Amino acid sequence: MAGEPQADCLFCKIVAGDVPATVVRETETTVAFRDINPQAPTHVLVIPKVHYPDAASLAAAEPGIAGDVLREAGEVAAEEKSESYRIVFNTGAGAGQTVFHAHAHVLGGRGLQWPPG
Repeated sequence: MAGEPQADCLFCKIVAGDVPATVVRETETTVAFRDINPQAPTHVLVIPKVHYPDAASLAAAEPGIAGDVLREAGEVAAEEKSESYRIVFNTGAGAGQTVFHAHAHVLGGRGLQWPPG
């Protein structure tokens, strides 16, 4: 069921505390932790504690929590002293999504080229 923890989801396991992560922030609705394969000096993932497969499904079902994810992404960037940063939501395997639990990548700490990819 959408929104419910999924037994086979890595990020649901991080939320539950069953898989370790380097948590940098946590709120009632979100967890932010360092990416294990950083693509920039600052690379933090911000995830909702509820399970939805991607950002669009999260926003459709729980717009307040989607807003929480974005707000926390900004807080992470501020704490990391990243004046310029990128928030990325990958959707689908073809876009590079490997964990199908909505999550925002917060990337900063170096110049970021446009267009990405």
